[in-house]
Amino acid sequence: MKLRKYQASDCEKIVELFYHTVHTVNAKDYTKEQLNVWATGQIDLEMWNQSFQEHFTIVAVDNNLIVGFGDIDKTGYLDRLYIHSDYQRQGIAAAICDQLEQAVPGTIVTHASITARPFFEKRGYIIVKKQEVERQGIFLTNYVMEKSK
Repeated sequence: MKLRKYQASDCEKIVELFYHTVHTVNAKDYTKEQLNVWATGQIDLEMWNQSFQEHFTIVAVDNNLIVGFGDIDKTGYLDRLYIHSDYQRQGIAAAICDQLEQAVPGTIVTHASITARPFFEKRGYIIVKKQEVERQGIFLTNYVMEKSK
């Protein structure tokens, strides 16, 4: 497994990984209805590509297969961190997170899912607040978490 910077040609595979991961890994903590509004399968590739290019984005690759990705913006907002369901608990998220956290100075903030909360707590993030995010009339619980360097 190797980590590298994002390339525009990664976008479609990343979107597929995002959808698959939400609907498998997060299924233990969220209802089908919540998963369907979180990862609808209808993503604007141009918009995601632009976002990945504006952020510091890392991709994990194993045998030419994208197995994870994460991105952080210049303000220290860790936006996305997703690892393929078949590659969970292998240190990939930690390796990506290490690079993301080193890419920006100051405090890192993320909005962690119920599923991701323990991962971020182990990395020293603290919960600032629990929140309910509304998507298409459906509410999803997540946690605003931060880590000071």
